[in-house]
Amino acid sequence: MPRILIAGCGYVGQATADLFHAAGWAVEGWTLSGESAAKLAAKPYPVYGVDITDRAQIATHAGVFNAVIHCASSGGGDADTYRQTYLNGARNLLDRFGGSRMLFTSSTSVYAQRDACWVTEESQTEPGRETGRVSLETEELVLGRGGIVSRLAGVYGPRRSALLSKFLAGEAIVDPGNDRFVNQVHRDDIAAALFLLLNRPSLSREIYNVVDDQPILQSECYHWLAEKLNRPLPPLGKREGERKRGDSNKRVSNAKLRRLGWSLRYPRFAEAMEKSILPSFAPFILNRSH
Repeated sequence: MPRILIAGCGYVGQATADLFHAAGWAVEGWTLSGESAAKLAAKPYPVYGVDITDRAQIATHAGVFNAVIHCASSGGGDADTYRQTYLNGARNLLDRFGGSRMLFTSSTSVYAQRDACWVTEESQTEPGRETGRVSLETEELVLGRGGIVSRLAGVYGPRRSALLSKFLAGEAIVDPGNDRFVNQVHRDDIAAALFLLLNRPSLSREIYNVVDDQPILQSECYHWLAEKLNRPLPPLGKREGERKRGDSNKRVSNAKLRRLGWSLRYPRFAEAMEKSILPSFAPFILNRSH
């Protein structure tokens, strides 16, 4: 029975751990704190509170694993938090589990293109933010040790959608002069991608974009939501402040991962919304209707 460590058993990590467990792998999950681990006590696999930035904690809980997925979250922190969680965390895991296959979940925010072009794994990566540069540095470390990098687009799924949350809260703005393509991927499709990559023993030192089939303009997302929910469009205006994933405007290709046989349950925005995301937001949507 192959063994896998999910270092970061959060929103994406739990779905991934569940999938590997269902496929017969022996799974162990780590979260940042014991309190978080206790909330997952009902899982059919053990979950422990282990801070991957602390080498002593890793040593206390270290076992033998065929594969390790580094998908710990920075919690939206600054560059120093990114460096500790991603870069130092990856280094600690690689040093402790040198004989395991390592997969690091990076981000498509490392692509800084602004001209709405299509980007692939071969495209230039020059992120404008220090956080993006830390992600690239972590990628280089993992690839240099024979690992795999998956660059995730904006994650959405049950109870999670930044666009929908802004729309329902009345915080969305349609900026005609600064529209952009949104690249997203459903949580369950990410889990399927990670499962596929780690079940290909020959893969090493490879990068794969994990994104759905349909980059879609942000304005089109809001138009679709307004029509679907029978609500007014967000007001026209100029967006203020920086976006969480940077000010890029690009369309990210998933062709490389598709060629491996990756099959998406939710290939497009509308399908994900109708089948998975809107139903999970139903109580909030109803409350906002009164």
